[in-house]
Amino acid sequence: MKRRTFISLMGVMAAAGVLSMTGCSSKDTAASTASSATLNKLDSIQKSGKLVVALEGAWQPWSYHDASDSLVGYDVEVAAEIAKRLGVEIEYSSSNSWDGIVASLDSGRVDAIFNGVNIAGRVDKYGMTIPYMQNQLVLTVAADNEDIKSFEDLDGKLVANALEGSNGKLAKSYGAELTPAGLAEAMTLLKDHRADAQIEDQIVMALYLEGKPDMKQYVKQVAFYEPADITEMQVAGCFRIADKELVEACNQALADMKADGTLYDLAVKYLSQDVADSLDVFTK
Repeated sequence: MKRRTFISLMGVMAAAGVLSMTGCSSKDTAASTASSATLNKLDSIQKSGKLVVALEGAWQPWSYHDASDSLVGYDVEVAAEIAKRLGVEIEYSSSNSWDGIVASLDSGRVDAIFNGVNIAGRVDKYGMTIPYMQNQLVLTVAADNEDIKSFEDLDGKLVANALEGSNGKLAKSYGAELTPAGLAEAMTLLKDHRADAQIEDQIVMALYLEGKPDMKQYVKQVAFYEPADITEMQVAGCFRIADKELVEACNQALADMKADGTLYDLAVKYLSQDVADSLDVFTK
């Protein structure tokens, strides 16, 4: 009888010990979980020492592989400089499609997107930094053309752009007629006076003229397109909307990069001197 009582008592004590150990383990786990929950994304990145950025790897001059197969480009270096100023390393995650890039941010596989992302239409769903680049559309005509000085002057004129592209549709909205042409062909049409005008992204046009300097004597840029909403042209870093502290830290880094001339130097390096000098987003 005494032996049974002793065994029962030992069983109760053992069970109590297990419960006590389980209780401590649960408390430790809860405490660890609570501690992790208090870490915002900026804290997590600085703790891990790494900022993971999604972008395309074949989109010159924004992000592409050079002759030595190194990933380079304006977006690439802007993101790398931000990471440096946050005190962490940069890691890139590339995708062949825009949908894949967005999905990687939505799922949390990456921390940010630096891939020529326009601000317009995204501020309600994503955290967007201050602009670090601006895409302008420029109106180009023959060097001796004095009839066209603005987009409003396109009414009834022949514009050399793709028939279904957004630039061609913009020309048509001003009353122009279209003749289908890529950029190089369009410049030849203007030079030969077989078309009146062409609309192109300013950076694409600047890079084209850098590669074809002789063409500068035959064409000139007369106007920039100014949309009602400037954010249609402004490009920013894109984050999950909950990561406010990280966006604020990146904003400070970008503001410092603008103030100390880093953005300007990168714009000259990748986007051309003309573009760097013409846009306030790159300068103090």
